[in-house]
Amino acid sequence: MGYTIGQLAVGQTASFAKTVTEADICLFAGVSGDINPAHVNEEYAAQTFFKGRIAHGMLSAGFISAVLAMQLPGPGTIYMGQDLKFLAPVRPGDTVTATVEVTGLNPEKNIAVLRTTCTNQKGVVVIDGQAKVKPPVK
Repeated sequence: MGYTIGQLAVGQTASFAKTVTEADICLFAGVSGDINPAHVNEEYAAQTFFKGRIAHGMLSAGFISAVLAMQLPGPGTIYMGQDLKFLAPVRPGDTVTATVEVTGLNPEKNIAVLRTTCTNQKGVVVIDGQAKVKPPVK
């Protein structure tokens, strides 16, 4: 099991990094049903604001879920809500690092608030947000 509310501390952090591959984008498109040509068609995407294909924003946001579910608070965590701001594109080949930081704790309601960010290999913040979770109870 992951950290309980009593084992968490404001300022505690954890991260997960992954390089986004062509296969990741194709598989996410298939699983989600989001086959927007900005993600899957280079010829179309070259004509857009981004001048090339970009990964789905929710693919990168999924890396936040991986940190919450597997590290902080970890296994047994219930994801209650998430606010996200998509600030920069992620392209095939980019390495995205999702980081969560405990910013608030409500032991009476067993709720933790965490800042959630994703950065690329250049240190550019691609997603910024906040999550509310219920840590596991032992």
